[in-house]
Amino acid sequence: MKLSFKLVSALAGLLVFALIAITAASVVARYVLGTPIQWTEEMSAFLLIWIVFLGAIACEIEDHHLKIDVVTMALPDGLVRWLGAIVGAASVGLLGYMAWLGYVLSESAALKKTQILRISWFWIDIAVTVGAIGIALVMAWRVWLLLTGKPVDAPETEDMSREH
Repeated sequence: MKLSFKLVSALAGLLVFALIAITAASVVARYVLGTPIQWTEEMSAFLLIWIVFLGAIACEIEDHHLKIDVVTMALPDGLVRWLGAIVGAASVGLLGYMAWLGYVLSESAALKKTQILRISWFWIDIAVTVGAIGIALVMAWRVWLLLTGKPVDAPETEDMSREH
């Protein structure tokens, strides 16, 4: 899982760097040189969508998504494990459906091109499918760990607990 986190984070980081560079170039071109770069807004939106979905995968790998655990803190560990497996399995199912819908959307928009860059909307919309599949795979792995009785702690959480 740690390698997956590093790969997804590295890709998202490269896209963030590209977004910053494009935005900076756009500002310099517009306000210093007086000649705006036409395609920067389109590319920024494209990159931002992919950053969000890759970041969501990285958050799931590290188990950093928002949780409200008031109820589970009051339950016995065995019940929390089963409840986690049930909720995780349901989430995998919903994410699978989301991935399928994202793919259907991507396919239906494949012939449509962005106005300036002429990029197929397929490459923008498919980020939903990639993100949903990535999160579903991580959740399925976590459900498997819950069902087999293995520890489910995220790698970073383990490292942080050792530091304190």
